[in-house]
Amino acid sequence: MKVVGKIELKENEVIDDLEFAGLKIIQNNKWFKYGVDSVLLSDFSKKMKKNSKVLDIGTGTGIISILLAKKTQCKEIIGIEIQEDIADMAKRSVELNNLEDKIKIINDNILNIEKYFPNEYFDYVVTNPPYQKENSGLKNENEKQLISRHEVKCSLEDIIVKSFKVLKDNGSFYMVHRPERLVDILFLMRKYRLEPKEIRFVHPKAKDKPNLVLIKGVKYSGKFLKVLEPLIVHEENGDYTDEIYKIYNKNKI
Repeated sequence: MKVVGKIELKENEVIDDLEFAGLKIIQNNKWFKYGVDSVLLSDFSKKMKKNSKVLDIGTGTGIISILLAKKTQCKEIIGIEIQEDIADMAKRSVELNNLEDKIKIINDNILNIEKYFPNEYFDYVVTNPPYQKENSGLKNENEKQLISRHEVKCSLEDIIVKSFKVLKDNGSFYMVHRPERLVDILFLMRKYRLEPKEIRFVHPKAKDKPNLVLIKGVKYSGKFLKVLEPLIVHEENGDYTDEIYKIYNKNKI
């Protein structure tokens, strides 16, 4: 076991530099790692009020919570993660960045959130949930990747129902997901009164079909949906677009 400062690294774990505000994160080379979707969601949801309370559902390695801790002036960020090993890794990443006063990681299923917080406690919910329905798509043999990618522990409906309950009136719900699930997402959000307010499609390149969608909903809001301009990740030559360089806080070479 390797020790970096006060943090113990377990087998196959590495520390990656997030290249933003000096932040770092612990990841396991054999497990599911965070991707561009989490980074884009943290940027999409960063306009949060000062001293607000945030719930990060399915926090995984804690990437969204850690980024929001520096991109916003939120008072409290709770990351809930069902997998014990991954929740432990997220806790150590919080400690690595000295963010214990702002971020708390809970190892449990979102279905049990009422054990920890009352209804209408949070101002914001963010989530990068499993994209695949339980019995659809190719199942990965790695259990941790399976849980991260498929709705085996909670469904899309579960996440939306629990988000509605814990959000304050007019609280905001932010999600990144796949475009092919859009009808299900919008139907469930309206059914449970998290009215869809903004939507933005993410395209690998300008000529490609979107492979991600960013969605904002507001609890008890009026019915009006704003479709934002597409977010393009790569130029045709493979370089990041100017907007992606800005989101990643990198200078264009």
